[in-house]
Amino acid sequence: MKMILDVDTGIDDALALAYAVLSPEIELIGVTTTYGMAPVDYTYRNTRAVLDRLGADVPVFRGSKQPLELIRDYQPDLFHGKDGLGNVLGPLTEQPVSNQDAVDYIVDQARSVQHKLTLVTTAPLTNLARSIAKAPDIIGKIGKVVVMGGAVMTPGNVNKFAEANIIIDPHAARQVFDSALPVTMVGLDVTRKTLLSREDVARWRKNGTLLGCFLAEVTEHYLNAYAKAHPYLEGCALHDPLAVGVAKMPDLVTTVPMPVYVDLDEDTLGRTTEDIRRLSDPSTATRVCVQVDARRFMNDFFGYLG
Repeated sequence: MKMILDVDTGIDDALALAYAVLSPEIELIGVTTTYGMAPVDYTYRNTRAVLDRLGADVPVFRGSKQPLELIRDYQPDLFHGKDGLGNVLGPLTEQPVSNQDAVDYIVDQARSVQHKLTLVTTAPLTNLARSIAKAPDIIGKIGKVVVMGGAVMTPGNVNKFAEANIIIDPHAARQVFDSALPVTMVGLDVTRKTLLSREDVARWRKNGTLLGCFLAEVTEHYLNAYAKAHPYLEGCALHDPLAVGVAKMPDLVTTVPMPVYVDLDEDTLGRTTEDIRRLSDPSTATRVCVQVDARRFMNDFFGYLG
């Protein structure tokens, strides 16, 4: 499976990158970065740092700096830290410049790889929305799009309505879900059922490998944040790794076909619901995950990252 990961590396993005690189079924041909959990200069740096620790020779492309229409205002992030990776990498330093913009890379790969391409997004959908606006022909060429984002039957994680990747750029999300892209939406309805525990992280540290110690350090920040924000949960959700898992093992989840409406009203900005106006629209290609075999996913995830 040829895969592009579109990330805003973040802690769970780092875990998704490791899962994709270490899974033999996946050929990670490129990683595109965007703003989100941190500014794009940080997420680009973070992505390169994670891949370096994995020993992975995968090209990384810098992408969008801001949402399509809104302004991303950064506050000290409880869950991911100021730099997106639990503040473990230190001050930002100059990074090598990618030889192509993320949007151009997505367009080029969609046209060349075509239906063999799987695009997994674990970030705001700005890069993808810009790609299909620039080159609408790729909508019919990409084989599969797996979007980590949204919440249909469960509350959001930013407010009671909205999930983070959607509300950060709801206009981009609206464009993606209104298109005929073959999207599988991996939202909070299923990701909250996949929890990483303190015992899991302790095993990484005990292993003593460079990668294990790095993952333990960044995820301990994540676990501590979850303990403060969601003390009723026994761990932190593996949002982004689950999207990779669904891409490589679609039968991990039960899905329902659903045209997804992204709300742009101020009071309910970023809410994802069924779009009843498009129930009979034959171009609707979105499938929404509603159940997950969490044990099978966790076994596979730790089979490679254990």
